[in-house]
Amino acid sequence: MTITDEVPEFDEPEPDQLDEDDSEDRPQIDSDLVAEPPHPVNWNLLTAEEAEAEWAELDRWVTWLRHTYGLPASVLPPFWHRHSELVWELSALHIHWLCAYDPEQNGSAPSGWHRDFADTRNRLRDWVAASGTRLDRDRPTRQTSWPGEDPVPAIEDVAIADRDEDFRMFVETDIAKRQEAEDAFFAELAAGDDDERNR
Repeated sequence: MTITDEVPEFDEPEPDQLDEDDSEDRPQIDSDLVAEPPHPVNWNLLTAEEAEAEWAELDRWVTWLRHTYGLPASVLPPFWHRHSELVWELSALHIHWLCAYDPEQNGSAPSGWHRDFADTRNRLRDWVAASGTRLDRDRPTRQTSWPGEDPVPAIEDVAIADRDEDFRMFVETDIAKRQEAEDAFFAELAAGDDDERNR
């Protein structure tokens, strides 16, 4: 048996190698259209614009997760967005899912995600039990006052009839707070610049 495949000469260019002069002929990619790779979301540092996009994306994914896996309210309550411990946990799970199902990932990554999802469901149960959120009502997560701190005010359950409306209002309030903080920050910077120029 003989091998008949042709072997390229060592000084031949690779088939997909392009001369620098050909760069103008290549189609240009709009950098705004290129999806960025998944990255952890630090909810403390998001701008108002970033937060709006992250809330919408996380809510879509959590809804998909709930329906796909038939998760009960004891694991994934409707008012998860009102509890930072649930937001951080679900956000981390979402990023993990995006990474596990990335086309560049190896074939066992989804299995690893499901293994971690089992652990996460247990943590979510603990968070939900501690927070006191329910299917049709919610309350702030109970806090413990440490010695020397003011006592924590009593908290009451609040009935919520429309989850989607509550989510929309919650996100609008969050975005407004972030925008207010951004505006105050930039106003302070501008005032500092004015002071420098007036010296």
